[in-house]
Amino acid sequence: MSQYKKVYRENDNLNYLLYLPKDYSDNKEWPLILFLHGMGERGDNLNLVKKEGLPRLLETNKEFPFVVVAPQCPDESYWTKHVDDLYQLINTIKKEHSIAESHVYLTGISMGGFGTWSLGTKYPEEFAAIAPICGGLEDREIVKNLKNTPVWVFHGAKDPIIPIESSQILVDTLKECGGDVQFTIYPDLEHDSWTVTYDNPELYSWFLKHKLRK
Repeated sequence: MSQYKKVYRENDNLNYLLYLPKDYSDNKEWPLILFLHGMGERGDNLNLVKKEGLPRLLETNKEFPFVVVAPQCPDESYWTKHVDDLYQLINTIKKEHSIAESHVYLTGISMGGFGTWSLGTKYPEEFAAIAPICGGLEDREIVKNLKNTPVWVFHGAKDPIIPIESSQILVDTLKECGGDVQFTIYPDLEHDSWTVTYDNPELYSWFLKHKLRK
């Protein structure tokens, strides 16, 4: 990550890492990805956020064509409790940097996969596309809020921590209501279905194909 920032809220605060492409400038608008980490990276040490997922990839990938914000969930808390804070964080990044508002994307792993579903269903008008990885959602009906949002879901078939059914039921619900959803199942993977996902350039091409119509 090229910058470290801290954003404060009235009743809470979220530390976050911010990645800017090496050729970033305010002369053009950039696509934005919000990444939500898993349970093991909670706390007040931002270096933990670099352990897995997209921030880990960005430690070595200097050509990534997105602005990426990777907040840290406070210890003993969950992303599902910080949905409004995350929404405000996105607005902060938009105000402080040159972001293409029609190209804002959301992804997360494990606990962050649950956060991705929760944030996406509450603020579907904010995201051009979302990619939850080995996540889930308690209320399958609320996922219908994403009927008009492109969704690409990923899960390992042998996941012993978050069963694949947690994703499958949401994918099925979206299909039933005519949603734009695709589901990638890794037949031989357990919980870590994110490393192979974020290493795949097709994910980022898929993101960029989608533009939010406001």
